Amino acid sequence: MKIAIVHNGNHTGVLARFGRPCPERYSLRHVQMVVDSLRALGHTVALFEADIRLFEQLREFGSPDQFPRDLRDGDGYCDYSMSHNSLPPVMVFNMAYGIQGDARYTHLPGMLELAGIPYTGSNPLGHALALDKVITKVLMIDAGVPTPAYRVLGCASDTGNLGLSYPLVVKPRHESTSYGLRLVHDPGELLAAVAAIGQKYRQEALVEEYIDGREVCIGLLGNEPVEFLPPVELDFGDRDIRLMTWDDKYHKRLDEPRKVCPAPLSDDLLSHLNQLSLATFRACRLRDYARVDIRIDRQGRPFVLEVNSMASLGDGGSYVTAAKAAGHTFTTLVERIVEVARQRHCLIAAEDPTPPAAPACAPALAR
Repeated sequence: MKIAIVHNGNHTGVLARFGRPCPERYSLRHVQMVVDSLRALGHTVALFEADIRLFEQLREFGSPDQFPRDLRDGDGYCDYSMSHNSLPPVMVFNMAYGIQGDARYTHLPGMLELAGIPYTGSNPLGHALALDKVITKVLMIDAGVPTPAYRVLGCASDTGNLGLSYPLVVKPRHESTSYGLRLVHDPGELLAAVAAIGQKYRQEALVEEYIDGREVCIGLLGNEPVEFLPPVELDFGDRDIRLMTWDDKYHKRLDEPRKVCPAPLSDDLLSHLNQLSLATFRACRLRDYARVDIRIDRQGRPFVLEVNSMASLGDGGSYVTAAKAAGHTFTTLVERIVEVARQRHCLIAAEDPTPPAAPACAPALAR
């Protein structure tokens, strides 16, 4: 199969700078690991930037028969309706966090939906829901999933009477990878943390009660059925800040928490955590793979913090650690992600094998 790995190695491929810049990007080493894995599996692989040049690059990577240039007659589209066991002509392995603006995880999937190219991972709706931490909270509560009590604060909000118990965790509403995360102990620290998020990230702050206890990550892989990867516990040892910070995730601290996998959990508790993770995964309309982060308090009660719709494929991260404990190598994990995306796409195509006819009044496209 032809597989295009698409990421954001640089942020230059735009017409103009607009909106919030994306602070995230995959390391080139991890992108190359996916390239090497797919080539080792026998696929034809290309590496592209997720920017305004992508459509033309995907056209060239495919074939003229698959992606025709002349659409003026209304039927110049590629029909890759297929049986369950056939292969799409080209697939995108999505490693793109976006360049700028809102809901940036949605940008590449949205482009691919428009172009009609299958891809790995969640669709724009799932990414949009999961990247908005407040919407994720609302969906979890509606699904009966326990999550820490919270408030949403802007720079001008009153921080004096929140009805929450200190200490509090403060983080940007629309970021991931622990960007801007702080633990605060009084109203003064809270005010400073909210102001810093407004100034640096240009967005509201999610403020939630800190759950003192254990932290466990649950990886999910697949769709119907969903496979639960072995749980990963973050062992913070005796350090003061028992939170996974940006410095931890980017290996800037000497006392980075140790990952214990599989986490020592009773069968009943693990089953409960898996079901909470699945409920979160489905409430946020996610697909293919994701990671759910959970705190377990001193009384053994779990609280779901959030879900990552683009679980990192970094070889030192919790998701890959869990996959290896399940018996995967990095290569077989990449292979499995491609396969669950292919199966999902083939099932969708089999349900509606005929592309819609172009409207008779559709305007001709300019050359």
